[in-house]
Amino acid sequence: MATETTIFGAGCFWGVEWVFAQVPGVIGAESGYSGGITPDPTYREVCSHTTGHAEVVRVTFDPSVVSFDQLLEVFWAMHDPTQVDRQGPDVGDQYRSAIFTSSDEQQSAAEASRERAQAGFSRPIATQIRRAGEFYSAEDYHQRYYEKNGHEPYCHVLPVGRLKELGLVPSRA
Repeated sequence: MATETTIFGAGCFWGVEWVFAQVPGVIGAESGYSGGITPDPTYREVCSHTTGHAEVVRVTFDPSVVSFDQLLEVFWAMHDPTQVDRQGPDVGDQYRSAIFTSSDEQQSAAEASRERAQAGFSRPIATQIRRAGEFYSAEDYHQRYYEKNGHEPYCHVLPVGRLKELGLVPSRA
């Protein structure tokens, strides 16, 4: 099976990871850090606003089951991409909206998708789109946070009905 990867930043990575893990065809959703200058940063360092990194999720997917364009639709639906350096109550550059692509095709698709998505927002989309740099896995306690801690997801909870509207039936919701 051929797989692809991409990296999404849409605020707190706990919710972003949870949402993408629900999508059939997503093989892995891993919380981490990307987009900055500090090698192998810790959560504490990222929260200090000195690393330039965003909280992100590296998504590994099977494109024969779910397309990159479908993942982009999920991304735009799960957060407010017009907010600069924040999502809801989470404020700081680590919560910025970002797409870090792994190929020229993904880059073009993401840029075209942003243009289409803009029609659904009254303010300009602030999402950063650029080629992926280094991805650093977040600490173990951040991985599958909701599952490990017995919490219901409370950030970035894309309703199951919205996934169905996007043509994606949740696999674990």
